[in-house]
Amino acid sequence: MNGPPPQSGAKAAHPPGRELDLQDNRGFARHIIAWHKHAGRHDLPWQGRREAYRIWLSEIMLQQTQVAAVKGYYARFLAAYPTVEALAAAPEERVLELWSGLGYYSRARNLHACARQIVQQYQGVFPTDPKRLAELPGVGRSTAAAVAVFSAGVRAAILDGNVKRVLCRVFGVEGYPGTRAVHDRLWSLAEELLPHNEIEAYTQGLMDFGATLCTPRKPRCADCFFKTRCVAWRDQRVAELPFKKPSRTYPERRVWMLVLHHAGEVLLLRRPARGIWGGLWSLPEWPEEATSAAAVSFAALRGQVATVARLAPFNHGFTHYRLAVEVVAIDLASRDGTAQPGELWLDLGDARGAALPAPIKRLLVALCSVSPLHGAGTAAPQGERF
Repeated sequence: MNGPPPQSGAKAAHPPGRELDLQDNRGFARHIIAWHKHAGRHDLPWQGRREAYRIWLSEIMLQQTQVAAVKGYYARFLAAYPTVEALAAAPEERVLELWSGLGYYSRARNLHACARQIVQQYQGVFPTDPKRLAELPGVGRSTAAAVAVFSAGVRAAILDGNVKRVLCRVFGVEGYPGTRAVHDRLWSLAEELLPHNEIEAYTQGLMDFGATLCTPRKPRCADCFFKTRCVAWRDQRVAELPFKKPSRTYPERRVWMLVLHHAGEVLLLRRPARGIWGGLWSLPEWPEEATSAAAVSFAALRGQVATVARLAPFNHGFTHYRLAVEVVAIDLASRDGTAQPGELWLDLGDARGAALPAPIKRLLVALCSVSPLHGAGTAAPQGERF
């Protein structure tokens, strides 16, 4: 919705693009609080208890992830680790397994590191000062403020993606929020708008307003109580604000991955802690220029090669590049020895619960649902590219 059409010959009440006067900031907060009381979300599983551990866990999961996707993971984490001490004592491997499929895996590693720091440095008690919270691994300024607000009623401003969108539209903030100047302007505005009372209702209301009313696509502008003051509605710029990230061409990286299979199990390698999918288990991988001889030689070190087959390729997008993956399946007639350090033979039936990147998990789960790989193809000629 882009607002009502302008009346012929009529002048806008304010020059297009001009930010609204901020003298009624207190009214902004009052409206958000009142709306939240009757229309906001009050039944989320992490609400209703001022328990910093639960709030922090939910806020980390909600970074770049929608509520609907988080609920199940949140329940599973709490069942496995009901306290920060239990999470701190857990092996990282298990934490990554529980996180598998939620994406942005550095969050899981930071979650684990943060739990350990809370136990070691703060004896298991989360600090209430947002500045100290923001120093913890994976927390950051906005998440720290949310934890402080909901666990201790501290007066602090948040600025997540929903809030940025609301402020850009209502106050007509121009420019891409990812730039330093716009980012700083939004933080300044977020702090100016803070009420002195009912900070928890205001903060949750602001989140809910952006998530359910002032949404990225198809916002419910007709139901919005800010219509009379919203710059985006007034100037018919709802679809334009906030400014989108400048378009760019992302480089493509092409690799080959190997599904090495024997007797219902597939070989996985532990990825380095740093980099994409850090610390997770994944398939053996080669750069684009690899040859079939390299994969067959790799497989031959682990058993007798029976068949080689091509599987359907897939693509996966990352923040800064696109990964194009060609997949080769090699079936072993027999397997020699045990797994080497950094290797794991995983039963395909266990793929759904393993610490795997989402696209690798989808591939293995799909393979588990079809016929075995035996006889799926023919051996690749020596020296021929896959």
